[in-house]
Amino acid sequence: MSLPSLRLKANADRRLRAGHLWVYSNEVDVAATPLQGLKAGQQAILEAANGKALGVVAMSPNNLICARLLSRDVKLALDKSLLVHRLNVALSLRERLFDKPCYRLVYGDSDLLPGLVVDRFFDILVVQLASATMEAHKDEVIAALVQVLKPSGILFKNDSAARDAEGLERYVDTVYGEVPDWVALEENGVKFEAPVREGQKTGWFYDHRMNRARLAPYVKGKRVLDLFSYIGGWGVQAGAFGASEVFCVDASAFALDGVERNAALNGISEKVTCIEGDVFEALRELKAAEERFDVIIADPPAFIKRKKDLKNGEAAYRRLNEQAMRMLNKDGILVSASCSMHLPEDDLNNILLTSARHLDRNLQLLERGGQGPDHPVHPAIGETRYIKSITCRLLPNS
Repeated sequence: MSLPSLRLKANADRRLRAGHLWVYSNEVDVAATPLQGLKAGQQAILEAANGKALGVVAMSPNNLICARLLSRDVKLALDKSLLVHRLNVALSLRERLFDKPCYRLVYGDSDLLPGLVVDRFFDILVVQLASATMEAHKDEVIAALVQVLKPSGILFKNDSAARDAEGLERYVDTVYGEVPDWVALEENGVKFEAPVREGQKTGWFYDHRMNRARLAPYVKGKRVLDLFSYIGGWGVQAGAFGASEVFCVDASAFALDGVERNAALNGISEKVTCIEGDVFEALRELKAAEERFDVIIADPPAFIKRKKDLKNGEAAYRRLNEQAMRMLNKDGILVSASCSMHLPEDDLNNILLTSARHLDRNLQLLERGGQGPDHPVHPAIGETRYIKSITCRLLPNS
C-alpha cells in the first residue's frame, strides 16, 4: 500500500520524538504537503522537515489535531494485522489485572489505537469509533475483535459528539452476533447489568472501579448518599459493602430503574432508596427534612467540558461539594470526584478546602484516586488523564 506524505515544519518533530502522538495543523509544512490534499480517514507517512520518515498517521485534516500517530514503523499501517497485535497487547494487561473479563479493553491513544474505545462485558463488546480512520476500518476492527476475543456480540455505540468533528454520522448498531439491551458485568465482586444500547457512553463507567473498591472500609454500617448515581455504580456497591442505608439521586428515571435492578441483583433492595430529580434541588429538600448522612459520594458529569467553561464549572463543583458537606454528620466522609479533564486535582483540592472553611469545618484528606489501570495514562498526553477522586473527612471546627 502506497501512502501519501505529511511533511512537518522545521523542528516540529521534536515533540513527537519525545513521545507525543499528535500533530497539530500549524506544525505541517502545507507548501510541501497541503492538508486539503488529504482526506479524513486516510493514512499518511509522517515526515520530518528533512524528509525522514517518522511513522504512519491517521488523518483528520480539517481539525486542529490533524493527525495522530498509529505506528512509528512506516511498514505498519492500520490494518487487521496491526489491530490484532494491539488488541493482544491491550488484552495481556487487562487479563493480568482483573479476574473477570469486565473492563475497558482499549483506551484510544493510550493503547496506541487512537479513535477506538472498547469496553468488555464478559462475552459482549461495546465499541466506540471516534475517528474517520477507525470508521473506514470498521470491518477490520470487527474481524480483529472476533479473532482475539471470540465474543457472542459486538455493539457499535457510535453516538458521541466526538464523531461530529470528524464529519461522521452518529449511529448505534449491533454489528456481530446478538447484544441484549442490558448486559451483565461484575465489578469489585458486585454484580450489575448495564444498558449498553440506551445508557450513557458505553453503558457503564469502568474508570472509577478502583475508587469504588475503596468505599468498603468507609461505608460498613453507615448511611450513604450517592449523588448523580446513574445506575448505581457507587451506591449499589456501598450497599453490597455493608452500608445500612443507601439513597441514590439522579434526574433520570431510566437510570434509577437501573439502580433498582442492580440492587435486586445483589439482594439489597431493602437498603436502597431512589430519589428522582435535580441533584441540587434534592439536596435542598433533604436538608430541609433534616436528613444527615455518614458518607456522601459526589460524582457529577463533567461540569467543565471546554476550557471556556472553567469558571462556571468550578463554581458548580464548589456549590455541589459545599451542599454535600452541609448534609454530613460531624465525622462524615465525602468522596468528591470529577471527570472534567480541565479541572486539575489541586483545584478540586482547593474547592474542597474552601467549601469546608466556608462552613467553619475542618477537613482531612484521606485518599486520592484516579482512573483504573484499564484506562492507562499516556505520559506525553495529559488529556488521557481525566478522573480525580478525593476521599475526605469533615470534622467540627474545635
